[in-house]
Amino acid sequence: MKLFVPGRICLLGEHSDWAGTYRRFNTQIERGYALITGTNQGIYAEVQPHPTSLILTSTSPDGERHGPYEIPMEAGALLEEAEKGGFWSYIAGVAYQILTHYHVRGLVLDNYKTDLPIKKGLSSSAAICVLTARAFNRVYDLKMTTRGEMEMAYQGEITTPSRCGRMDQGCAYGDRPILMTFDGDRLDVTEIPVGQSLHFVIVDLQAKKNTMEILTRLNQCYPLADTPVAAGVQKLLGPINKRIVHRAIDALKEGNAERLGYLMRQAQGFFDRYAPGACPEELKAPVLHRVLEYEPIQKHIWGGKGVGSQGDGTAQFLARSEADQQAVIDIIERELGMPCLKLTISSGTKVRKAVIPAAGFGTRLFPASKATKKELFPIVDRDGIAKPAILLIVEEALSAGLDEVIIIVQEHDLPAFESFFNEQISIENFNKLSPQFQAYARRLLEMGQHVRFVVQTAQEGLGHAVYCAREMVGNEPFLLMLGDHLYHSYSARSCSQQLVDAFNQHGKSVVGLQRTPEDLLATVGTATGVWIEPDELLSITEFAEKPTIEYARSNLQVPGLPDNTYLTIFGQYIIKPQIFDYLEEHITHNVRERGEFQLTSALDRLRREDGFLGLLVDGRRFDIGLPEYYLETLQTYPR
Repeated sequence: MKLFVPGRICLLGEHSDWAGTYRRFNTQIERGYALITGTNQGIYAEVQPHPTSLILTSTSPDGERHGPYEIPMEAGALLEEAEKGGFWSYIAGVAYQILTHYHVRGLVLDNYKTDLPIKKGLSSSAAICVLTARAFNRVYDLKMTTRGEMEMAYQGEITTPSRCGRMDQGCAYGDRPILMTFDGDRLDVTEIPVGQSLHFVIVDLQAKKNTMEILTRLNQCYPLADTPVAAGVQKLLGPINKRIVHRAIDALKEGNAERLGYLMRQAQGFFDRYAPGACPEELKAPVLHRVLEYEPIQKHIWGGKGVGSQGDGTAQFLARSEADQQAVIDIIERELGMPCLKLTISSGTKVRKAVIPAAGFGTRLFPASKATKKELFPIVDRDGIAKPAILLIVEEALSAGLDEVIIIVQEHDLPAFESFFNEQISIENFNKLSPQFQAYARRLLEMGQHVRFVVQTAQEGLGHAVYCAREMVGNEPFLLMLGDHLYHSYSARSCSQQLVDAFNQHGKSVVGLQRTPEDLLATVGTATGVWIEPDELLSITEFAEKPTIEYARSNLQVPGLPDNTYLTIFGQYIIKPQIFDYLEEHITHNVRERGEFQLTSALDRLRREDGFLGLLVDGRRFDIGLPEYYLETLQTYPR
């Protein structure tokens, strides 16, 4: 298994992590607020289980290999190694914490590439700690959430002499900005969606600073502000920081780069006003300010500021465009001789395509399914129009703003589907329609322009059907909806729009969930996990396909649900394209379940390797796959 964990950079709110913890002693201190994001550089590793030991190999940024180094997977040996300090200590510290909390064996960890600068305020130590926690989590399926990995990484790092700041392990959340709120011992993490891509430049100032001295002197301003300097520092890291960070959140959501750049300049100005008095020899930072004020780059940037503990360590700039980003790098490296890194915060890949498997025979609806596909069975919609089921599903997808709907069909069914979506009825029949139906006939052809078809030559399971759409989907996330399910939202947003919104906010694959009594579990897929937002959003820790009641009671219960109630698959997913690699492996190696290539096991692997969210959909699913379900849908589908 290959893993990547980036470094992290604090966009705004440096020092607020430790400052906010002083609320344990003085509640008048403001909470700490920090906006951080992962870098585009980081630590890469290949990992696999080992029966008895940690087998470690590392690669420094200059490409030099170190190791292999072996540590027995025993508490005493791991703790001794962690307390020594150095690169291996971070891995040992996390392994010690993992061994304390879980039943695991050893691990082979080959850090085969590192392109993250070391000791430049980008949290390389936190990155290796998070990577180690993630490696144990995924190799041994410990069912930790991203937050759980972050917490385990933090506990592991403070086992070493490092004593890192609390925000460092935010790199666990990858390349999406997060707001970290520090309130005494409590830490809250909120992911921030980005309105449009933002282009940063990170500059190694090639100078010296004493981070420990900066932290020591600033900490002397807490918990009580008994000098004017201390009062200024508490004001800076408290109400001033709160105001700037929350305005920056709005700018990120809007994709307003100019506004964000202004706030970066403002944050640096306030820092220069209130902080240097506590540690003038470090925080006046002449090299930093020379670069921030360097005239040739000003026309290319919206703003800039220091990084991390500030001082003459690292600077960050927000460029006006991708071209300006490269111009800033060229100028600084050529004229100032300082190495630079790119950091692009992406607005995320938009969900543009939906996939609808409709190639099944409809065995349970025979002989009606011999006359016509079950996806073409009629349903009277809320607008009073009788529509084939597939049309309701296509309308559901398009209501979420998607551009393209891919329907998977059998070859002999293709003409019927193509005719329905792409051919107008005869002029004689068109003229017989009421004006309302004539308008809808034209609209149907407009919708047909967004519909494409893929032929599944052999019906070998849902996983195989989804894999057939790989070429059309490409390397982007997609909405999957089952061809024999209809959906009705209880809110103004369609069910599929609710999933799209969750994906855009969190950047993880999402499955729709609904509450289901245990007597129905044998017919549906079931999920369990840990609440991120109670009764709304779940970090999934297991998928189970049609579990027994006994298994569900032992393994699938979710806290807060009524007795004998579980969360089952709603019939809509937003899935990252990695799923196609896993399905290809199953098909290539003929890995079948109940004689077919299933989707659930591939989803569970995607969960382990990238994370998977479950959204409790505010709506209802209607199943037309059985005669009694179809009859119920006809009777109860909203009108």
